[in-house]
Amino acid sequence: MPKYQKRGESMKDSNLVEKLLEGDDEFKKLYFEHRKLDDIVKGLEEKDSISIDDELEIKKLKKMKLSLKDQMEMKISKLK
Repeated sequence: MPKYQKRGESMKDSNLVEKLLEGDDEFKKLYFEHRKLDDIVKGLEEKDSISIDDELEIKKLKKMKLSLKDQMEMKISKLK
């Protein structure tokens, strides 16, 4: 499995992701920001007790992640 391939991602897409990570600084920034937000969301969701504030923060972070993913997908689709 290539270095950046995710489950369910085709080999072609993972190759495009690798290519973009190596040559597109904006994509690289989007990619690592998405991963950072993912880690934060997972941390919040793993808490024993999730407060209302945590739930709101999780929703906000997930929307941000989705926006980043949409931007990355646009860049990937341009290379297909």
